[in-house]
Amino acid sequence: MNELSLIWSAVLDWLSYGALGASPWQVLLVTLVFTHITIAAVTIYLHRCQAHRSLDLHPLPSHFFRLWLWMTTGMVTKQWVAIHRKHHAKCETVDDPHSPVTRGIKTVLRKGSELYRAEAKVQETLDKYGHNTPDDWIERNVYTRYSWQGVGLMMVINVALFGVIGVSVWAVQMMWIPITAAGIINGIGHYWGYRNFEAVDASTNVFPWGIIIGGEELHNNHHTYPTSAKLSVKPYEFDIGWLYIRTLETLGLAKVRKTPPLLRTGVIKPVPDGQTLEGLIANRYEVMARYAQGLRQSCADELQRLKAQGGQNTQRWSNMRLAQRWLHRDAAKIPAAVLPQVEAACGASPTLTTLVAMREELRLMWTRTNVSAEQLVVDLQDWCVRAEQSGIAALQDFARTLRSVRA
Repeated sequence: MNELSLIWSAVLDWLSYGALGASPWQVLLVTLVFTHITIAAVTIYLHRCQAHRSLDLHPLPSHFFRLWLWMTTGMVTKQWVAIHRKHHAKCETVDDPHSPVTRGIKTVLRKGSELYRAEAKVQETLDKYGHNTPDDWIERNVYTRYSWQGVGLMMVINVALFGVIGVSVWAVQMMWIPITAAGIINGIGHYWGYRNFEAVDASTNVFPWGIIIGGEELHNNHHTYPTSAKLSVKPYEFDIGWLYIRTLETLGLAKVRKTPPLLRTGVIKPVPDGQTLEGLIANRYEVMARYAQGLRQSCADELQRLKAQGGQNTQRWSNMRLAQRWLHRDAAKIPAAVLPQVEAACGASPTLTTLVAMREELRLMWTRTNVSAEQLVVDLQDWCVRAEQSGIAALQDFARTLRSVRA
């Protein structure tokens, strides 16, 4: 009887504290570490390495990430990669697997994981977009064949380590990616936030410091430069995933293949040449972001002029405030509800009318595919001449900057 009591007591003690006997705070800390490893595995291995080939991983971290993802998410590499590549190829269209633009923000936030599972069953998606992903014995016979047995193993490990509370640790792990990646990044990352660049989609940067979701918070940066291993581009932005990648590279466990292009400037040339054009096209997003700054400043100058005239309470003032908020965006990205007021503000200001027209002309330098490079150089030279003769300070400054661009 005493032996049974001892055994029962040992079982209860194990269920209460597990093999580690960890305190609640220690369990919380381990949970945060476990979930962050999962985030790191998704952003480094699945996203940047497999989906976009922005870096190569040594087999050691690669296999570790595969094993960890099998135990903590049940996701199959080929499925995840295929769905993500399709998202980029069909972004914000009805064929996008998880766009809040077409499916609604509530649907993506609440049912992001369901959207993922539904698309994972589409064989055409896997065949078209899932190429060049691991297809070795362990991928076929373990990670894919027994995709959900891994998460079961994780629950057993958690209970063994922490006791009954290990089930809660496991539950948090199971919810982490559906909430952070499938919900927040795929949803909010195309709905709310700030934009550094006018990418063709609705992508936004959710937060400038990418820590909790491994740097994926910088989603507009990623959609602008999808093949870059580094997601931060501004001095005030931080991508913890990039920190991990650089650490792995220092240890010889990773090799970065591509980073965002760096806009190089030098001595201002008398006239733009082929190198200027090459540098402009390679850095077109950064160039247009700088042009947008000039547009916003010109709107601010117009507001100051109206204020000096005592026009703060007029319709022109209201329209100009909206123009300052939206005119730097591409026309297709300006909400229909405010577009008439923005257009009215632009029409009432010859300066803004010229700035917008010149912006669209500049965009033709990389959108026209039926024009020779020589002709584009001539067009760029003409653009700079007209900009410097416009009498608009923002255009004149920008033209001088443009003539200093290097390839």
